Amino acid sequence: MSSFGYLIKEGFKNLVHNRLMTLASIGVLISCLVLTGSAVMLTINVSNIVDSVGDTNVTKVFLDDSYTKLEAVYKGKELSQVANVSQVEFIDKDEAIQAYRDQLGDEVFANMSGDDNPLPYAYSVKMDDLSKYDDTVARIKEVDGVASVSSHREVAEKLTNLSSFITTMSLWIILALAIISLFIISNTIRMTMFSHRFEISIMKSVGATNAFVRVPFIIEGVVIGLISAIIAIGLLFVLSDAIINSVQKILDFKYTRFTEVMWPIIGSFVAAGVLVGSLGSMVSIRRFLTHEGNEVLGW
Repeated sequence: MSSFGYLIKEGFKNLVHNRLMTLASIGVLISCLVLTGSAVMLTINVSNIVDSVGDTNVTKVFLDDSYTKLEAVYKGKELSQVANVSQVEFIDKDEAIQAYRDQLGDEVFANMSGDDNPLPYAYSVKMDDLSKYDDTVARIKEVDGVASVSSHREVAEKLTNLSSFITTMSLWIILALAIISLFIISNTIRMTMFSHRFEISIMKSVGATNAFVRVPFIIEGVVIGLISAIIAIGLLFVLSDAIINSVQKILDFKYTRFTEVMWPIIGSFVAAGVLVGSLGSMVSIRRFLTHEGNEVLGW
């Protein structure tokens, strides 16, 4: 236990000894984590907006003119059983013509009521997955009694493409930031090891194991990752709410706030900080641990 306590103490001493590089590493890793968290929040909220717009992207299904109201009502059950259809709502043709009359005036639709109503009975249909729009429309058209379907294929395709683009870009951003963080921490630990090369040389000469030499530097990397994660979580909490409050004044959609997905992000940040910190340390340590005694100094 005394040896382990010594190693932890050495790890914290390394942080103070190279405080400028430590602060630089923490600053870079905070930036990377905040940008990563922002990319995640953006992906979640863009998906919410796409879903919200998708909910208003109603496809109308028009039935055969010969159908009576009772026959049309029963047809709704069959439409609701089509794969990917989440909701069907009956549109009474008398109510539909009245809506047109209210919008455009009685003069145009004065004689279009009762048996003279030219509109067919219809249904408004919502879908679960807009990427399956064409297939769903084809299945709806196969239902007996369906005369036509109003197509919103372009809208559905654009919404699906937007969601896929944002998700793909976010993944690339996260990957790039992880690599940058790993590089920065590796350089910080490498500089720490270079400044301690005499101590490492002595320890290797007297038979210190690689694990004994490695632990303080891994602790240093892990502490850098943890500190960065904690600060990044606080910043993301403040910034995400401020940005959502501003955007909501312009685009009134239901947004997912940081507090709603807080625990998964906190867990991911802490894990990422520890992982990047420890990996960065191990990458920079490898070269030193392959040498013995004076070789560490380059003699």
